[in-house]
Amino acid sequence: MKRILIPLLVLLSLPSVVHSSHLNNKRELTVTSESTRESIELAKYLKDNGVVKYSAYWCPNCLNQSELFGKQAYRELNVVECARDGINSQTQLCIDKNIKGFPTWEINGKLILGVLSLKELSKLAGFNKN
Repeated sequence: MKRILIPLLVLLSLPSVVHSSHLNNKRELTVTSESTRESIELAKYLKDNGVVKYSAYWCPNCLNQSELFGKQAYRELNVVECARDGINSQTQLCIDKNIKGFPTWEINGKLILGVLSLKELSKLAGFNKN
């Protein structure tokens, strides 16, 4: 059973790892999904309203969160890289903010840990699309 379980666990973890750019020594997330018009509008709203995503390039949950937005919208977000060896790292800021895990969203001065749906982010940030 162990002989089957370990390779299976490795195989199941590959999709997240393969899409992470740390394999290419870029030390940043590489988002591959396409954005929707709505996700771009939300990302711009979040940025304009001071919402910050604290992230680490090697974090699978951070990649999953970013893929919900898509690559075009992701470029609009205010993302703070917390990994020391990440591109544009702001590790000290993450320490000062007492970031305990990734992704962490800062919305209206409140830190919220975990992957959030776009609907949840919209509600928390007060984004009301007319």
